Amino acid sequence: MKIITYNVNGIRAAVKKGFLIWLKQENPDVVCIQETKAQADQIPVFEFTELGYYTYIHSAEKKGYSGVMILSKKEADHVEIGIGIEKYDREGRFIRADYGGISIVSVYHPSGSSGEERQAFKMQWLNDYQNYVNGLVKTRPNLILSGDYNICHQAIDIHNPKGNAKSSGFLPEEREWMTNFLASGYIDSFRHLNKQPHHYTWWSYRANARNNNKGWRIDYHMLSNNMLNKIKKVGIIPEAKHSDHCPSYVVIE
Repeated sequence: MKIITYNVNGIRAAVKKGFLIWLKQENPDVVCIQETKAQADQIPVFEFTELGYYTYIHSAEKKGYSGVMILSKKEADHVEIGIGIEKYDREGRFIRADYGGISIVSVYHPSGSSGEERQAFKMQWLNDYQNYVNGLVKTRPNLILSGDYNICHQAIDIHNPKGNAKSSGFLPEEREWMTNFLASGYIDSFRHLNKQPHHYTWWSYRANARNNNKGWRIDYHMLSNNMLNKIKKVGIIPEAKHSDHCPSYVVIE
């Protein structure tokens, strides 16, 4: 099973840039999408159906903002929208689909880059998210938590660690959260198989950052520890250019 995560920075904009053609060629089993920036009736469900995908959507209440989605070749047994906390769920940040014994999540962690208030919101979300998934894993032990975490975990995950030491997304308290989260029972699947530097999933639109590969790795497939031996292949697809992010994938047995 090949699972892709992709922050598309607006699904309608991505489609105009060839997302559907790319999806047909890539042909993954599941796609976890973040930042749809669309209401359910604005998402090209018919086109996804034509390509053989079921579409599961959690849009934000605010139009043109946030939103997550799961596309899958197989119909889900059950779909769960949100985490049951209104201030997060109205921003469209979490959707889960169950397939037999496996649960796949598309999650979009908040950014704190707009100021102190949203940074505080992000830190509260991180704690509440961890509490939620640590409860969920007791009943759904085979968890795949895919999405935009808006955090670079280690210096290897960012092009300029010293220059970004005080930037949201690479703050000590965010990185510490990630360390603790992984220690509580999860695997960063990409780093499990790939220890090499210069692999990024997001680049600023400024200063020709993408062409110079001055990026950040902030998109992850986090798997519960008991799925460690099922990870067969990982990768990042920087040549897919429908967004300021690029897709990354994990192949599981």
